[in-house]
Amino acid sequence: MSFYDYEIITPKNEKISLQKYAGKVVLVVNTATGCGFTPQYEQLQKLYDKFHEQGLEIIDIPCNQFYGQAPGSDDEIHEFCTLHYNTKFPQMKKSDVNGANALPLFTFLKAEKGFTGFGESKEAEDFARFIKSVFNDYEETDDIKWNFTKFVIDRNGRVRARFEPIIDMQELEEYIEAII
Repeated sequence: MSFYDYEIITPKNEKISLQKYAGKVVLVVNTATGCGFTPQYEQLQKLYDKFHEQGLEIIDIPCNQFYGQAPGSDDEIHEFCTLHYNTKFPQMKKSDVNGANALPLFTFLKAEKGFTGFGESKEAEDFARFIKSVFNDYEETDDIKWNFTKFVIDRNGRVRARFEPIIDMQELEEYIEAII
């Protein structure tokens, strides 16, 4: 199966084939409105503004699996994002990213680009300690570790990269600019 074989679901329960994004660079991100990483919405919108005309699409999939940090309804989440961050990229139905009820797209993405760590920085070490306190065996699975994990899909539908939540957003921007 490829990226284009999957579907995502809108807040109105409409299915969208990812074939719609063929020929685009796609950034898929699981988000939450009450997370320490929520301000990344601002940088995501800047990426969208900068690269959308060149073919970048961002697919925002809210997830409430990490300490209940996306507790609102789909409408409430959308309202929060547009009010606080002026987001214009599509937001999908709140979905699980891990476990038996995980959106099949995330099962595919994790299989294509597994977890390789958080990096070498002090922030990465601190985040790894926090994740270990929540998920003792976190290093043993490719599961999504927290909100704002990002996957980059190239114009041919290949999953090219996985960026963990603590990524320097400038690094993500440089990566996208290189493949756009």
